[in-house]
Amino acid sequence: MADPSDEELIRRHLAGDRSAFGALVERHQRRVYNLTYRMLGRPEDAADATQDTFVTCMRKLAGFRGTSAFTTWLHRVAVNICYDALRKRSREIPVEEEEHASEAAPGDLAEESATAVDVQRALLRVPEEFRAVLVLHDVQGVPYQDIAESLGAPVGTVKSRLHRGRVALARALRGEHGRGSHTSKERGTS
Repeated sequence: MADPSDEELIRRHLAGDRSAFGALVERHQRRVYNLTYRMLGRPEDAADATQDTFVTCMRKLAGFRGTSAFTTWLHRVAVNICYDALRKRSREIPVEEEEHASEAAPGDLAEESATAVDVQRALLRVPEEFRAVLVLHDVQGVPYQDIAESLGAPVGTVKSRLHRGRVALARALRGEHGRGSHTSKERGTS
């Protein structure tokens, strides 16, 4: 027998089946964590944001209209929670950026770990509105239309942010600029 769809699990949850929401969490938890980690850059912040995402979803699930896929709505909730966390972080007293050292592993794994850490650090230097689109599209493979619905933006804006995000990520990987030193033209208004 096939696993129940997200929509079926939502119906069951709203009808009082306590295990249905747990099944939704189990199904989507890894993807939400990966999104929040790439947006926030710290495992503990990503874990908190993931938990907050599912708590918010549980509280607001009765208001989910189903006009878009559950995953689209879930991405929207997760990205908004990340934006809130980033705003809160920007108001905190600046602390030296944490160094997330990777454990040395034999052979190619050490090089892959180091590359992943470098990419994550560079990703954190990409403006957050571009970072969200980069993570959703390039990392998680979410289609443009679904990203547009998740972020409440036109598809053209999503494509523009993706391009600008890729440019900003490439520059960050080359070490061309520090956090927040992008020009207003690079940042764009879309």
